[in-house]
Amino acid sequence: MNATEQVLIEKIRQLPPQRLAEVEYFVDFLRTRENGQRLVQSAARASEASFGEVWNNDDDAAYDRL
Repeated sequence: MNATEQVLIEKIRQLPPQRLAEVEYFVDFLRTRENGQRLVQSAARASEASFGEVWNNDDDAAYDRL
């Protein structure tokens, strides 16, 4: 465990019990958002090959130079 994690854990320990649910909810929110971003990035990478033929053509070359 690094120093930042230790400081964060100590701050959480100092919170009143009723605030722990809020911290847990926020951490879950951050994890969900992070997973969603990974999913979007993975989908974009997966679709690049499929769209390559559509994007890489002489007609679209003029737009690529803009």
